[in-house]
Amino acid sequence: MSQVEFFFDLSSPWTYLGFTNVQPIVERIGASITWRPILVGGVFNAVNQELYKARENMDTPRMRHGAKVLKDWARFTGVTMNFPSVHHPAKSIHAMRMACALEADQPALQTFAKAAFEAYFGRAENLDDPEVLVAAAKGAGLDGEAIRALSVTDEIKARLRTNTDELIARGGFGSPTLFINSTDMYFGNDQLPLVEFALTGKRRDEGR
Repeated sequence: MSQVEFFFDLSSPWTYLGFTNVQPIVERIGASITWRPILVGGVFNAVNQELYKARENMDTPRMRHGAKVLKDWARFTGVTMNFPSVHHPAKSIHAMRMACALEADQPALQTFAKAAFEAYFGRAENLDDPEVLVAAAKGAGLDGEAIRALSVTDEIKARLRTNTDELIARGGFGSPTLFINSTDMYFGNDQLPLVEFALTGKRRDEGR
């Protein structure tokens, strides 16, 4: 069975799309997926600082088209995407520490990530507010207070740093970054068709 690793930060709209769209792929193919929380700001600071300069002027043809394509993808996949909201750009340190607190329980992490994505991008709530995150977790049937309490421990803080450093060491530069069987790297929602091709060895027009 092929193994997919999905390194992600909850503050990224493209990651929300990738998170949503990768799931039917791995289910259809029968691959396994491991969710790996990171702090994307740490990645940018280390290996992708030019992104900050690019974002200084959002009113360029490329940026305007990128915003259109984001909305197109959201409609295409049925994802509610209220972005940008008044809370953009959001810090994600609290959210990603809570995600790391659940990393050993992958189904719970997937549930929390979906709830947090929906809170930030669907309902335009503040991703940087621990109370919002606790409420989102509770709304998804998880123990939000317990997750929050674990997330502020030194162990979880260190785990998030370790995950982030690991992605950088493996050549990653943003979110979402996917690896197939440890070494085959892909980046972003738009490369998911290539992920599916790598997993199956078949183009879509070749069937299964």
